[in-house]
Amino acid sequence: MKNIFCRGFMSFAFTIVAATTSFAQNKSLKIGDSLPESFWTTPFSVVNHSQKTIYLSEDKNKLILIDFWSTWCSACLMSLPKIETLQQKFGNKVKILPVSSQDKVALQKFFSSSNGKKYKSMMSTYEDKKLHDLFPHAGVPFIIWIKDGKLFNTTDAGQLTEQTINEVLSGDRSSLQTIIQIDRARPLMLSEDYDRQRNVQLLNYSFFAKGKIPDIGAGGTYRKTASGKIHGRQFTNLPLWDMYYAIGYELFKQQDKTSFTEKRMIIEVKEPEKLMPIEKADGSNDGANLFNYEFIIPEQKYDSLYNYMLEDLNRYSGYTVTLEKRPVKCFVLVRTSTKDKLATKGGEKRSTFPRTPSILRNVPLKNMVNMLNGEIPIKELFIDETGYTGNVDLEVSGVKDIATLKKEIQKYDLDLIPQERQVLMMVIKDQRN
Repeated sequence: MKNIFCRGFMSFAFTIVAATTSFAQNKSLKIGDSLPESFWTTPFSVVNHSQKTIYLSEDKNKLILIDFWSTWCSACLMSLPKIETLQQKFGNKVKILPVSSQDKVALQKFFSSSNGKKYKSMMSTYEDKKLHDLFPHAGVPFIIWIKDGKLFNTTDAGQLTEQTINEVLSGDRSSLQTIIQIDRARPLMLSEDYDRQRNVQLLNYSFFAKGKIPDIGAGGTYRKTASGKIHGRQFTNLPLWDMYYAIGYELFKQQDKTSFTEKRMIIEVKEPEKLMPIEKADGSNDGANLFNYEFIIPEQKYDSLYNYMLEDLNRYSGYTVTLEKRPVKCFVLVRTSTKDKLATKGGEKRSTFPRTPSILRNVPLKNMVNMLNGEIPIKELFIDETGYTGNVDLEVSGVKDIATLKKEIQKYDLDLIPQERQVLMMVIKDQRN
């Protein structure tokens, strides 16, 4: 299980950013609007094509599909074979144009790679600004549908299929679901009517919904005061596990002054799988266990944000989550002598735990303990009871197993003792009716 920034099931690739409580949105073309004349007359620079530039005026009578993409976006790359197949199938009826804001060198490097060479018939714009300005979006892939010179629809890449293209070409009732990417700078689902109000200050806001919102990616952002204090959080298209993890990380930092990891979580629910996402065979998520949550409090109460968030989720999530001390089987790190074999010789700071070799240079011993409590095969929790406060130099071959680690740290007069300790834990339980 991973934290909220590491999961691989995002439907869009989004940059997670810190946001202040300023909720203005840019206005753009609406569905049904005619494209401006500049759309047809502007030369677009392209790579992987016999011409250096193209004009969309040549394709005015076709169904035009603009595919915003990037070479670093895994979902975009997964769509490329489908895009090429669809273009070949529909021929002159359809124009599919991949559009990228990346520079020419980056795209040329991709199309010359072993993977990119598969797409000999596919061109792409580069360093695009005009189409990005005309069709603003928060993430990629994102598809713009243009028919009869007008904006017909905006969707995610999953809706770009042979069936939907045939529906649009034939004039049949379209099954497309419009995607208008939600601006993370706004609280989730807060109406733009709020922006018109004068002398009104948003003091508290809470939104909690189950199910995937296709208009926004998976991830989150912060609400910050002018002075940088965090007084709100937003999570979108994430399982409850990830939200609890993020809250636990902050509460442990405040209350226990320790590093929070999965090893600090105790799951006491009948169906723990409901806390996690359900991944389909293609790696995407069916959305059944995904939630969307926004919580904002008055700026002067910022230091209580995560306590209030946990109380709020406990009311409506169906679970009760508490921080409480529990007896836990641990490996306790202790010193076996008073002789100091750890003191650093100084120099550049370095910490490579749990990689091979695992090295500490001029950093606190707690760095090792924190990493041992991360994603390693050893399930037990590590507790530091050495009392050592200075920076250390330490090196072992790697974190393979307890026996090897114990043996290698003995040269520093350290040992790992299996014992039980009362430890602060995050406990997740089914909510009692």
